[in-house]
Amino acid sequence: VQLQASGGGLVQAGGSLRLSCALSGFRLVDYGIAWFRQAPGKEREGISHIRSSGVTYYADSVKGRFTISRDIAKNTVYLQMNSLKPEDTALYYCARGRPISSAWSRTSMYAYWGQGTQVTVSS
Repeated sequence: VQLQASGGGLVQAGGSLRLSCALSGFRLVDYGIAWFRQAPGKEREGISHIRSSGVTYYADSVKGRFTISRDIAKNTVYLQMNSLKPEDTALYYCARGRPISSAWSRTSMYAYWGQGTQVTVSS
């Protein structure tokens, strides 16, 4: 099982980035995939999740600005991030799990993690 996150970078406030999480060793339709982020000195925060059924969840901090999606043929999950703010600066991770809907943002619900990709938003 492997998750490979990519697409991070440096962007100005108000800009956009699209993160990708390439999956191998399992089928996307069998598991949920989440995006988390962790800023220096802060706890890891769950920001979005897409269930195996395709149902999506978002943290209030990114709702309306970020969109999670998937390409089943490519076994890849995306996070489109628009209207970026300096407070979005963090290391972004993708993770695999099968959480109940009320627990989708808990790190303990995920057994496999990607290596992280850095997103830096300048003001």
